[in-house]
Amino acid sequence: MRDAMNAVSPDRNRGGRRPAWPVLLIHNLDAAWTEAEIAVALDEVRTLETALKAQGHPVANLAVRDGDLKRLLEPFDPGAWVVFNNCEGLPGIPGSEARVIGLLDEMGFAYTGATAAAMDLAWDKPRVKRLLDEHGLPTPRWRLCDTPDPAGWRIFPAIVKPAREHCSLGVTTDAVATEPGELAARIAFILDSYRQPALVEDFIDGREFHVSVWGDGEMLPAAEMDFAAFAEVKDRLCTYESKFQPGSRHYDGIGLKLPADLSSAEYGALRRTVVEGYRVVGCRDYARLDLRLRDGVFYILDINPNPDISSETSMACAAEVAGFSYGAMLSRIVNFAARRHPVFGA
Repeated sequence: MRDAMNAVSPDRNRGGRRPAWPVLLIHNLDAAWTEAEIAVALDEVRTLETALKAQGHPVANLAVRDGDLKRLLEPFDPGAWVVFNNCEGLPGIPGSEARVIGLLDEMGFAYTGATAAAMDLAWDKPRVKRLLDEHGLPTPRWRLCDTPDPAGWRIFPAIVKPAREHCSLGVTTDAVATEPGELAARIAFILDSYRQPALVEDFIDGREFHVSVWGDGEMLPAAEMDFAAFAEVKDRLCTYESKFQPGSRHYDGIGLKLPADLSSAEYGALRRTVVEGYRVVGCRDYARLDLRLRDGVFYILDINPNPDISSETSMACAAEVAGFSYGAMLSRIVNFAARRHPVFGA
């Protein structure tokens, strides 16, 4: 394992090709998942590994099946590997994505993606909202509620989300409230179901964009979510089912326009907002921002460091539109991380 660096040809970067550094691919597998979920996860990892190898990267595949990540990493020399961090947390420990990153830092590994501080921040939606407000970046008006009383909120439609979740957990058609009674009921549901405060926002009923950014702030082609199949306002949003439940109404009904049809003025405004949001939250290597357009303003809904980059996600599709194969996209992310490597970075 410690000799993997010898597999890198000293001529690898001639002709402008990026070096094919050895990659330690870490990913989580949870015994609590169904057999079907495990099969899907393993298939995605195999695709990722194959794509990296096709770019010339030696790859060691490390499945994280329990909370003792340090034991798994100890045989690997941080000076000989770049870690591709595809680990969304430690099995059995909810919300532990930042703990994985902290351990990689502690052990001296160079790794892809966000720092632990940026990941912690991104999980806390109210902190992100305050930061965006402080920097003058557009984000929907909002309020944090820790009781069912919406305290006089009068902006409708509104949307209610758990304050400290991601992947659209808790976002269904019932999350959109069109009058005060619905709003109070949904806040109470979030408080009871998720045991955390509810985030109430102005629901921007406009065009929605998922925009990937990588490196030091380079925006990839914007993807637009197409809600044309849905007439009801409560249906015009990306729900949890739309992302994770094939065959569901929103998974099948929401279309994708890539690249999005934008005027030059709209593109410039979108790019300025996206790049500044990426930097304000401290994203690194790659991230995805979700935004909605209303009256010429792009409102930031969410900022996602280390988003899903499996082969059919919006980032992989955007990179392909920009001229990068899936493997080339992954290799570029590895090389962003290699700039911080104690040996390769030199």
